[in-house]
This record gives sequence, structure tokens and C-alpha cells, in this order.
Amino acid sequence: MSKKLSIVVPTYNESGNVEELARQVKEALNGVDYDIWFVDDSNDDTPEVLEELCKKDKRCRYKHREDRDQTGLATAVIEGFHMADGEILACMDADLQHPPAILRSMYAAMLSGADMCIPSRLIKGGSDGGLNIVRKFVSGTARWMGKAALSSLRNISDPTSGLFMFKKEMLNGADLQPIGWKIMVEVVAMCEYRLIVEIPYEFQDRNSGESKISKKATIEYMEQLKDLRKRGIKHDSVIVTRWSPEFTKSMVKKYCPEEKTESITKSKAE
Repeated sequence: MSKKLSIVVPTYNESGNVEELARQVKEALNGVDYDIWFVDDSNDDTPEVLEELCKKDKRCRYKHREDRDQTGLATAVIEGFHMADGEILACMDADLQHPPAILRSMYAAMLSGADMCIPSRLIKGGSDGGLNIVRKFVSGTARWMGKAALSSLRNISDPTSGLFMFKKEMLNGADLQPIGWKIMVEVVAMCEYRLIVEIPYEFQDRNSGESKISKKATIEYMEQLKDLRKRGIKHDSVIVTRWSPEFTKSMVKKYCPEEKTESITKSKAE
């Protein structure tokens, strides 16, 4: 059974990426009932670009947040989750390092019965090639810290990613109080679920703009882990299963095959 998918994309000065992101999402989700919710904290011309994009594509919606006390990736995503009306929610970055093409495989995993789908760079078929050596070190350190601090992250191969999909009903009763930029860590630690499916994906080079990683973001992540050690709920019966590239393709074919567009050839009468 098809279910509506809402994709939440936090944006901060991503005017060079949002139109291409929307185009690639449209291509990836041919035949799927979806919409995209941009939650924007930009101080450049991104709001104007989003305004024009939403006029051209009715599946795109955006909110520009003026209150400087409400900015931040994690709070933007949570606000987007609550605005979106899809039965299934997804989160992805605007810079195209999360390839939109993976959304179809994630959606198939959800239709197969997963409560949550987490693409991984670190299982067979995955790659973190879009990261330079410094960012690989930072990413690896963040993963190690998260797994050391929170038991709910330990069976997940790529727990600090910003790319994930889950049932919206998981938010019911969840005490989400995110800070900083690691929103998936908050969802995994605070929501109720039973089955997580990991699928492989290849992390891409940034399309345009600059990375938002900073010393402040690192400190906020450490504070978040400390807070979640106190608030996080137990997940003793959770199953984490990993799909191979071949199995992922077979499940897409079963649960979410692409619609074929028939070409009509007009023959001229002689």
C-alpha cells in the first residue's frame, strides 16, 4: 500500500542547491506521493529562490524562520516534521551530499515493514568518498562518541548521519529536545520503534556552498550526548537489519517499482 512521503530539508544559505535538489527528488520518486518541506534559516537569497521554486513546483513548500533564537539544524528539522503531513517522514541535507536517488530505496524499505530506514556509508556497497580526510576523522570520532555514550546507537553502523526515513507515528509522545546538528541521534534515542533497516549509499561531493561544521557544533553535539544519556529510553528489543546492494534492488522492484512512461510514436500517412 502506498503511503505519502514528506521530505524535510533544513536550509542555511543553500540557494545554489535547492532547485537541483527538488529536480533530483522528482526524478527519484517518479510515481510516489511525496512533498518537500524546506525549513530555512538563511541570511542570503535562499528564501527568494525557495519562493520561486514553490511557485513552480506545488510539491515544494518552505518556511523562513525570522526569529534568530529559533535557528539551528535540529530545531528546523523538528519543526518540519510537525508541519509535514506525510505518513512517512524523511530528513536529508540540501547540499546533495545525500543523493536523492537513494530515497526510492529508503521508501521501499519503509513499505516492506521497517519503522526506520538509515542509509549507511559503512556497509557493503556504501562509501564515504564525498568526505575529505579531515571530515572523515571528524565523522568517525562523532560515531565513536555516540556509540560510547548511547546504547541505542551501538548496533547502527552509521548513527550520526543526517539522512534517514521513519514512520511519523514514532513522534507520538517522544520528548525531542534537540540542540546542534545531529537530529537523527535524538530520534533514535527518544522514539519508540522495533525494526531499523540499513541500506548502502555513497556519500557525494558537495554541490555548492560551504560545510556548516564548526567548533560550536561539536560542543553542542557533546552536550546533546550528555543530555541523552539521562533522557534516552531503552531499546532492548530493537532489530537492526542490513540490506546488501542486490537485496535492496530486489526490494525496490517488489515494493516500489518505477513507473514506465510509454513513448507514443506518430506515423505519418503517406
